[in-house]
Amino acid sequence: MSAPPLSILLATTNRGKLAEWSALLAELPIELLPLSTVLPDMPPTIEDGTTFEENALIKARIAAEAAMMVTIAEDAGLEVDALGGRPGVRSARFAKEGATDSENNAALLEALAEIDDGQRAARFRCVVVLLDPWNESEPETVVQGRCEGSIAREPRGAGGFGYDPLFVVAGMGRTMAELSDDEKNRISHRAQAVAALRPRLEALIEGRLATVARAVAER
Repeated sequence: MSAPPLSILLATTNRGKLAEWSALLAELPIELLPLSTVLPDMPPTIEDGTTFEENALIKARIAAEAAMMVTIAEDAGLEVDALGGRPGVRSARFAKEGATDSENNAALLEALAEIDDGQRAARFRCVVVLLDPWNESEPETVVQGRCEGSIAREPRGAGGFGYDPLFVVAGMGRTMAELSDDEKNRISHRAQAVAALRPRLEALIEGRLATVARAVAER
């Protein structure tokens, strides 16, 4: 008797993030379920933290408590050195509340209009929280990943989402939006965070398999 996939709530409504997470974890026996499936009536979470980690913890704790499921939440964004680390935690609403990707990209280009090419260093950062509400001794695991690059002067590429068309990956000469899905899933900030989280996920899966094995042995 084999164990069913481990169901994990991914605390996001962003389809792009769900697609990336699903691809990054495709080799593991995990079923990622978005908020829209598990908690369709859940109101938007107020992300009022001042760091990516604070916001990821807020989202993970609220979703895990509501669903009583193992939950993954992340907060990610763009840090531009010439802007003192902005947009940072306000990456999704840099232009305004409810801004589209195009509006945020336009606002970023405007903010950097007078900045020379050599001074446009930036990075994508991603902080991930895995919360297991059934593990009293170590309920939360926090990891992060980053991807260095710079900001182009105009959008390039049709892939990805967010600031991908403006983010030139260090050492590659192409924007994140010009990379294939496989390339992006090898070098992105989210890929780095998932790699750091993988041992914890594998431990959860091993625990599930052990539980199934015990149940079979007791029959």
